[in-house]
Amino acid sequence: MSQNQKISGIEYHPLLESLYQEMHSRPYHVISCPAHITHFVLLSDDAQKGKQFKHLQQLFAYFEQSVPTVDNNNLQFETATFRVRREVHMEFTAFTFINMDVGDSAPFEKTGLTPLPQSWLEALPGMVVANFHLALQCIDDTDVQLIPKAKQFFEGQRLVGSSPQNGDARVWTSFKQHSDGFGRFLIGNAHMSDSQIGRLSQRLIEIETYRMLTLMALPLARENSSGLSVLDSQLVSLTNQLACEDGFSEQGILTQLTQMAAQVEAVRTRTAFRYAATFAYYDLVMQRLVELREDEVSGHLSLTEFITRRLTPAVNTCRAVSDRLENLSKRIDRVSDMMRTKVELSIQEQNQLLLTSMDRRSQIQLKMQHAVEGLSVAAISYYSVGLVKYIISSLDLHNFVLSKSELVGLSVPLVVAAVWMLTRRVHKRFKKMDNE
Repeated sequence: MSQNQKISGIEYHPLLESLYQEMHSRPYHVISCPAHITHFVLLSDDAQKGKQFKHLQQLFAYFEQSVPTVDNNNLQFETATFRVRREVHMEFTAFTFINMDVGDSAPFEKTGLTPLPQSWLEALPGMVVANFHLALQCIDDTDVQLIPKAKQFFEGQRLVGSSPQNGDARVWTSFKQHSDGFGRFLIGNAHMSDSQIGRLSQRLIEIETYRMLTLMALPLARENSSGLSVLDSQLVSLTNQLACEDGFSEQGILTQLTQMAAQVEAVRTRTAFRYAATFAYYDLVMQRLVELREDEVSGHLSLTEFITRRLTPAVNTCRAVSDRLENLSKRIDRVSDMMRTKVELSIQEQNQLLLTSMDRRSQIQLKMQHAVEGLSVAAISYYSVGLVKYIISSLDLHNFVLSKSELVGLSVPLVVAAVWMLTRRVHKRFKKMDNE
């Protein structure tokens, strides 16, 4: 069998090829210095991602590249001096523009956007959540003027800097927007290869991207915190009523608890994805910072120190609000269970009183029934004697020893006894049926 021939007769999983390709869907760039990079992160829904693909097709045509007809998670093209890559993620799309035709221009004088048509850039679909420039420069790491030279490109803002990759590069940034509305990273390459500088650039891009996406939940957490405080106070008040007061309205408290539970669930539904995404992005930021293998630059906070100091408290705030939501939801459920238990006990007590009342009524009805039975025997006997009288009156009894009046008189006790025995027999039959 040929070395390049698949084995016939074997069933291959339909996802086999895509699983192999997934590991190579976002390869690192290979970048030579100098180069200027611009990165855009846009929040995008499915409709906007479709529009972005059509928009990207126009850019392919503008640079006379083969226009793709099928949208993929990773689309890119490259000319002699320019490179474009679009990466699709779950909630955002990332565009990276790499301009290698920078000559001796100063950092940020030219950017990755310089070769793009302005009209195409202005019509880019999606909401920008992060945008920044990276300037890659070759440097002499023995130059004592590196820091003063770097400061002039950040409009006087305070710098954060480090020496990543065990000292083979220098990185400076301010983690702020500049007058052009973009963030800036200045990367000095001392001893790194094109592949290494490409991987370093990608790590910095991911750190800044995920840092911004992590912080998106912080305003939401601050907003939720005040609302949760109000709900917490209401729950404490309701709990105190249950514990200390009598005569409160169970229906009113249950209504309030139901409304509070609905409010908490509405907040949880609205924020669950955002908080979960924040925690995932934060883990990615921390992982990428470890991969930088930073050394300190004298007088400056490193990227890890700065981000950890500012980002970790923000994430902890989001985590605290998320945990508080879960805790409040559980507390409302517990109070609701207590309230329902109290209502059920009250209902059982009412049912017990009702059953006692019904039992008393049944006994009274039984006594009344016995009294009515006695009257019924008398009434039935009276009418029965009347019937006997009519029968005796119709007979010819001239030769009989007893007179008709005497016979009627004698029939009275017999009729009463017969009626009484018949009534008792019917009563016993019904009692037997009740016991079965």
